[in-house]
Amino acid sequence: MTESERSGTEADIRPSWVRAWDAMVALVGTDLSDGHVDWGADRVEEGTVRRYVEPLELGSPLHHDEAAARAHGFDGLVAPWTSLISYTLPPMWGPGQDPLFASADRDAQPVRSPIANPEEGPAPRTRGFFATDMEIDFLRPVVVGERLGRRGRRLLSCTPKETRVGRGAFATFESEIVSDRGDVIARVRNTSYAYDPHPHPHPDREEDR
Repeated sequence: MTESERSGTEADIRPSWVRAWDAMVALVGTDLSDGHVDWGADRVEEGTVRRYVEPLELGSPLHHDEAAARAHGFDGLVAPWTSLISYTLPPMWGPGQDPLFASADRDAQPVRSPIANPEEGPAPRTRGFFATDMEIDFLRPVVVGERLGRRGRRLLSCTPKETRVGRGAFATFESEIVSDRGDVIARVRNTSYAYDPHPHPHPDREEDR
């Protein structure tokens, strides 16, 4: 008997907060984007590469010496693999916009974030979120002067779960990092937990009683 057949003959005893995620779970395998590219705020710049490698003390001449990078077959200074995500992020704030944080309360969340639960869509709205893990398949190096963006939002999994911080769901999405040169730079799979926080104290936890 399928899940839909059971739902027609048996009472669904799952909690309402779990059922609220059913529409999202049903879309596993679907690209929830419209296919457009969300471009990063700035091009890959020599100064930002330097500031990135400096605290990490990455001494490869590929990141510091353009002549050395070209001698090894690259088109210019190479951005470290681990820096690429930062070049895909849109501006977090701009002139005329409201402050990024509207509250100083405990567990306050930013008003805008590239990893936030979307304003519209099948997922229920939640008040909290955080990233849990990320995997990236890198396809080619990126050099100074390129502009990067993110494309696609394929839902790979959605698992409702109650945790110590609240009730919500772990969702894994796959997207592509693309260059304004017209190709795919990397493929990214990231998981985040979107949730409604437990009240303080939480009545179901013995340690809070």
